[in-house]
Amino acid sequence: MTLGDLGADVIKIERPETGDETRGWGPPFNSEGESAYYLSVNRNKLSIALDLDAPGDIRLLESLIRTADLVVDNFRPGTLERRGLNVSALLADRPELLWCTITGFGPKSSRPGYDFVVQAESGWMSITGEPNGTPMKVGVALADVMAGKDATISILAGLASRGRGRTVDERRTFVSLAGSAVAALVNVAQNALVSGQNATRWGNAHANLVPYELFGAADRPIVIAVGSDSQWKSCARALGLDALAADERLDTNAGRIANRATIVTAMAERVASRPASHWLTALARAGVPAGTVRTVPEALAEVDASPLTGVAPNAPGTVRLAPPKLDEHGALVREYGWEAFERLTSPP
Repeated sequence: MTLGDLGADVIKIERPETGDETRGWGPPFNSEGESAYYLSVNRNKLSIALDLDAPGDIRLLESLIRTADLVVDNFRPGTLERRGLNVSALLADRPELLWCTITGFGPKSSRPGYDFVVQAESGWMSITGEPNGTPMKVGVALADVMAGKDATISILAGLASRGRGRTVDERRTFVSLAGSAVAALVNVAQNALVSGQNATRWGNAHANLVPYELFGAADRPIVIAVGSDSQWKSCARALGLDALAADERLDTNAGRIANRATIVTAMAERVASRPASHWLTALARAGVPAGTVRTVPEALAEVDASPLTGVAPNAPGTVRLAPPKLDEHGALVREYGWEAFERLTSPP
């Protein structure tokens, strides 16, 4: 979808009758029976249903591949080969063709890739949730999202290197949900590598920064995120905690971590005494990062978002096509191939 937002012509190949599994991942469904989940990630694509066990459909698929710039697939090892599609041979025949395979656990694993399993095995769940609570997943399929973005980056790098004589192996890339998820541990991973200690759950607090967590104002929760020593001084003064601002033990982040309980207890008591708007005004005036905990509708109210095409592109892209119905463009693609886009968008 991101490549489509950026202007690529994308043909989505789906299985007949049922199509993409996410078409059934609801409710909610819209008035035309399309699941919200499917709609969220399928704009700017044409849809054709192909039976990969039907020789005629395989021939059509191969003809589309031979005239494409890029193929993205998420099949397990051997799935395409058993149907007569030799990826290495196709890449050898087309020196400019790129191929990106997205997997769950790497190119040699046959395990199906599902975000929840990956969040569990990547370490994410062990560090998410309250310190004394159970492991918790992130509230969105973030491993899926990260892998999609990593795939997009690798594809754009491949497109930028076209014409430089890259080998078949260099033009065949693999991105895994597990690899993207573990890489996304960033500072948490580095903490473990440097200290030799297991990472733990901090709830809404931060392992490396204090104060950097959730506080309950008189009417609703807010977050305060102090990222520097100067911000700490400004924060303490904005909250009226002048004694803490003057305490030299707290001048550095390391000192604040050593005295985490003292700081958090004093801030929690102080923040609870006034409504969120009061503190956000005071903290903003002092240049301290802070914000309310918004609901999803509140967050969506400030962006361009559609019940049909989802949240507008963050990258400099455009929404050109609504998410397609299953095989909506099958006849057009079968007759015109990649020219189906021009036929679809040209004026009559």
